[in-house]
Amino acid sequence: MISIILGVLFIGFTVFACLPMGPLNWGADIISFLKGFAPVVSVFLGLICFFIGAADIKDKKEAKQEEAAMAAQEESQND
Repeated sequence: MISIILGVLFIGFTVFACLPMGPLNWGADIISFLKGFAPVVSVFLGLICFFIGAADIKDKKEAKQEEAAMAAQEESQND
């Protein structure tokens, strides 16, 4: 419950800080930060996607090997 309240408060503060007529008027600074931060985020997201894809390929390969081993074991038990 506390985390929901804090989340709403932080979102409210962010909206308040971005308002052009508000006392903080951080809108231009926030846009400038987002422009500089976007390439860094895209690099990290790309790396995360790459590692997830590599792990998925590895898991699929291991699953095929396990299925082949199970099939071979079942054949040997049936004979």
